[in-house]
Amino acid sequence: MLRYTLLRIASIVPTLAIVLVLAFTMVHAAPGGPFEDPRAVSPEVKARLEAQYGLDRPYHEQLLRYTRGVLVGDFGPSYRYPQSRVSELMRAGLSVSFALGSIAFIIGLSLGVVLGVAAALRQNRWSDHLLMAVSMLGISVPAFVVAPVLVLVFAITLSWFPVGGMQGTGAFVLPVIALALPLMAYVARIIRASLLDVLKSQFIRTARAQGLSTWTVVVRYAMKPALIPLVSYLGPAIAGVLTGSVVIEQVFNLPGCGRLFVQGALNRDYTLIMGLVIVYSTLVITLNLLADIAYGWLDPRVRYR
Repeated sequence: MLRYTLLRIASIVPTLAIVLVLAFTMVHAAPGGPFEDPRAVSPEVKARLEAQYGLDRPYHEQLLRYTRGVLVGDFGPSYRYPQSRVSELMRAGLSVSFALGSIAFIIGLSLGVVLGVAAALRQNRWSDHLLMAVSMLGISVPAFVVAPVLVLVFAITLSWFPVGGMQGTGAFVLPVIALALPLMAYVARIIRASLLDVLKSQFIRTARAQGLSTWTVVVRYAMKPALIPLVSYLGPAIAGVLTGSVVIEQVFNLPGCGRLFVQGALNRDYTLIMGLVIVYSTLVITLNLLADIAYGWLDPRVRYR
């Protein structure tokens, strides 16, 4: 397990290198540029700006220059906000995005596990069918549809929560609900199917034959193997929460990295886009590594080679 963990940590470096090169290439290959608007600058001013930021240099020189900056934690200046560094903008946005994503992930994961266990223990009853119908609805309806509906009902019609922005303590309630619903639905279905399979195992029948209560059997013996498929899903789940937060932050006008990413793409702010891609990729890769380690801990039969 230690050898596998060290190899996975070592593989992060080439993976991030590929992400950096691909992001740099795709951003610079996109039509337009940060200084393409003829109403904003004249051709002479545009040429001076491109020379100032090194955009007039060959591709490989720009890539090497940017890579050297990333290695020391410097993502360069923002083309849209020249008075700010990209790291400063991301630091302010990450605090909001991290809080929103963490709360939504914890709530979605916790409620999904509880609902999945409840549905499995009441298999084929009306409560099981109701929970699975709600889960299917949460999977089928995307977050960018749920978010405006929540705003219309709970913010505009009922006036329970603010429409958007960082207004009071209830500013995160509707964004968290919109972001956590799909995760909760997927987790509930995974836990239900996995737990039903585990409850049919021989060791569960042996535990029940010893006179143990259903709660003791589920918590002490069935939950650990039932969590294995969920751990495998956590990597894509985290990526889904991160990508979903981009849309949610835009809908609710939250000052997070999602809004920065959309604005950076519209303004061709190369350094801002690439900085966000690298930071998000590093976060997803690291969390996937932790999920793999947890998989090995939950199932001792796994032998990584």
